[in-house]
Amino acid sequence: MAAVGQGFAVIDVGGVGLRALVPASTTAKLPAVGTRAKLFTHLLVREDALTLYGFATAAELELFERLLSVSGLGPAKALALLSGSSVNALRADIARENTAALTRIPGIGRRIAAQIVLDLKDKVGPIETEAASDTDGEVLAWLTAMGFPATESQAAVAKLPPGNSLPVEERVRQALAILRPE
Repeated sequence: MAAVGQGFAVIDVGGVGLRALVPASTTAKLPAVGTRAKLFTHLLVREDALTLYGFATAAELELFERLLSVSGLGPAKALALLSGSSVNALRADIARENTAALTRIPGIGRRIAAQIVLDLKDKVGPIETEAASDTDGEVLAWLTAMGFPATESQAAVAKLPPGNSLPVEERVRQALAILRPE
C-alpha cells in the first residue's frame, strides 16, 4: 500500500503506483501505508480514460459490477451505494424493494432507487439471514444520515462488538461513542 486517501488507494505493483477509486468500506479495511494489501479490481475502459476501482472483498466487486448494469447508474453512484451501506444490507434492501433505504445514500434519488430495484431484485443472489449484517447496515445508514462521513461511520461500525443482541438504537449509541469520545 503506497497511499490511502478519501475515496482512493495507491497500490504499488512492481514499482508502479496504481491509483484505484475505492468505497468507504474498503478504505476502512485497508492496512497501514507501507504494508501489503490485496484489492479486487475492476478496470473501466472509456474512450478518454482508464479508471481502476478497488474493493476489499469479492462480494463488493461483484455487487459493484451488478450496479454498473443498472440503467442510469454510473460508477460514482455505485461507489456511493457501497460506501453508504454494507454489501449484505444493500442486497437485502434491493431484494426487499426498500427504495427508502437506497434514497438515504447521497446522490440516489427515488427514480434511480426504483431502477436499481427493478433491474437487480432478482439478480442480487440469496440474502444472508445473519441479522447482524442487517443491523450494522441500519447503524451505518443512521450515522451517515446524521452527517458523519461514510469512511468514519464504517470504521466505527467495524469496531462495534460482534453479535446482534442489542437493538439498533443501542448500537447507534455505541457507534456515536466511538465517533465522538468524550
